[in-house]
Amino acid sequence: MTGRWIGPVIIGFMAFMLLGFLVIPMLVVGGVSLLFAGGSGANCGSAAKAVQPGVSTEAANSIPSDYLMWFQRVGLQYNVPWTILAGIGKVESDDGRTNLPGVTSGQNGFGAAGPMQIGIEGASTNTWGGAPKHPASEVVNGVATDENGDGIASVYEVSDAIAGAAKYLVAHGVQQNPSAAIFAYNHADWYVQEVLSWASTYASGGFTIADTHSSNTAVAGAGGQSQLQSCANSQLASFVAPNELVTQAVGYAENQLGKPYLFGGTGPAAYDCSGLVMMAYRAAGVNIPRTSQDQWKLLPHVPAAQVQNGDLVFFAGADGTPTSPGHVGLVIGKNTMIEAYANGTPIRVSTFGTPQSPPGDTVVVGYAQPWPNSAGPATPSATASGTASGAPSTTPSGAPSTTPSGAPSG
Repeated sequence: MTGRWIGPVIIGFMAFMLLGFLVIPMLVVGGVSLLFAGGSGANCGSAAKAVQPGVSTEAANSIPSDYLMWFQRVGLQYNVPWTILAGIGKVESDDGRTNLPGVTSGQNGFGAAGPMQIGIEGASTNTWGGAPKHPASEVVNGVATDENGDGIASVYEVSDAIAGAAKYLVAHGVQQNPSAAIFAYNHADWYVQEVLSWASTYASGGFTIADTHSSNTAVAGAGGQSQLQSCANSQLASFVAPNELVTQAVGYAENQLGKPYLFGGTGPAAYDCSGLVMMAYRAAGVNIPRTSQDQWKLLPHVPAAQVQNGDLVFFAGADGTPTSPGHVGLVIGKNTMIEAYANGTPIRVSTFGTPQSPPGDTVVVGYAQPWPNSAGPATPSATASGTASGAPSTTPSGAPSTTPSGAPSG
């Protein structure tokens, strides 16, 4: 290489390095943005980015500064609106300021503890996982978290408790259905309304359920069609039935989409899971048992490799086991079903059998086929009767749900 080339080469190399320093940060920032952007478009299983509202004057003046900081930080970290976490903190312990038992030590009498009242024992079960205070290195089956990095996961510490509550809400589908996730935290309609009321008070400009998702994935009823409903329509539009009975049964179930869940419900206003599939097949002239347990016991089982649209898919559920399943859905496609999930969740199209499926719908017990010759025709005497699948919740006020892993109820 002659000397006259050295200068241009050095200048070119320096320009390339400068460009690298400019481009690399842009790629890093872009990557972080993608992590928080969530799903949009055609991926029905993706969660939208949760809106993080501004801080209202009421929130700034009434929430302790350390609580407010952790509500906001954890909300962003776990993709949960911080105002929902703040609403729970207010209702459960007045942000740690109440003198009631269990907030700073021990438990509240039902087994719930800490400022977010997470179960550590008793009726509330050990939702936290492990001892109320344990080394962060200890592996536990629960929501225990060392959020502030001090080496201890403590249900009584504000940062750890808020992060544990966020984990619980995420596991119960807060990005898809905030009301249902709050209901899972404490099984009471008044509790859901009070938490959401405080969430609205704490948000600058107010807060509604519609705010929890970006505009292109707004929930149904918030103006415009939701992404979830669009996905449901897409699944149903491509539905292919193996026979006319299934066409009629699925058509009936489709007409119930959006109606509320009701324990023991068999329509027409509301349904539980087994009531929905029973009435769907009754509309097609096929009589099947009333409860998910009896449906699993008495209908012919089919291997997973031979499942057809219109088959029933079973899960352990909140009130059952693999040998006596407590939840059932109606298959309408690969890993897709219509289901009446649980209190606070309308009848919907949902995925099942995947890690991204709603809590309780990830592990399939098995499948059964309702229309073989062994299933007799519906008769006037075969009215909606019998004990409904499942049992109503008796979770004490102030204690997170004892439902295992967010399992749906039948």
